[in-house]
Amino acid sequence: MKRVGILGGTFNPPHLGHLWIAEEVRIAMELEEIWFIPTYTPPHKDESKIDASDRLNMLDLAIRDNEYFKLNTIELERKGKSYTLQTIKELKMKYSDHEFCFIIGADMVEYLPNWYKIDELIELIRFIGVKRFGYKLETSYPIITVDIPMVDISSSMIRERIFNERSVKYMLPDPVYRYIREYKLYENR
Repeated sequence: MKRVGILGGTFNPPHLGHLWIAEEVRIAMELEEIWFIPTYTPPHKDESKIDASDRLNMLDLAIRDNEYFKLNTIELERKGKSYTLQTIKELKMKYSDHEFCFIIGADMVEYLPNWYKIDELIELIRFIGVKRFGYKLETSYPIITVDIPMVDISSSMIRERIFNERSVKYMLPDPVYRYIREYKLYENR
């Protein structure tokens, strides 16, 4: 069985915190690959104001230098709101020779009781939880915790800083930073 970690999200924009978490979990759990799965419209957030194609392009730029990082567009192809349960079911059917685990931050660990059909999902996949500032890794659901140094960077912080014309250098991979500047994403227009 090929062991694959999944990191899902809006990646609006993808930042060094995403990459740090993925790499640290990959090493700690001895995973062969990490699949980044951008959502089209996440069920727990409002629609992204940045087009899915821009988020996909930025994510591609962010991960292309790591041979263990792959892009999977299953949720973008589905369009609309995606639930982790339907994504995992589709992936398990398509890749029956893969063992998947789903990487989530402590904010999502706390939110697990609200996930769509969580009791069914927990039977299909293992969750790996990582620390995040302001949240605890406590839940009644079985999760594996990976202890990594925390990097306090969030996509919302980056969007806000760009909107307020503050620097985001060293928070993003350079190609993503250049893409945002070239296409004037998140700016106060």
